[in-house]
Amino acid sequence: MAMHLYRALKELYAQKQKLEHVIASLEELRLSGSADAPTPAASAKRRGRKTMGLDERQEVSKRMKRYWATRRKRRAETAKRR
Repeated sequence: MAMHLYRALKELYAQKQKLEHVIASLEELRLSGSADAPTPAASAKRRGRKTMGLDERQEVSKRMKRYWATRRKRRAETAKRR
């Protein structure tokens, strides 16, 4: 009986060591980020802040200038009414 118990414990410890090795490998992959590497289709979608080209920036600039000019005009009109 003692021999069977010894053998069972030995096998369990061997499995535990293998599992700990696999867990350590997976944690290393997770920390390096390579485990969640995007597929080629997923990498086509850009994540994070979008960059703007020169034309797009100029368009936004013009739109914001119009926006702030309108705000200043409304503020001036409101101040005249008081």
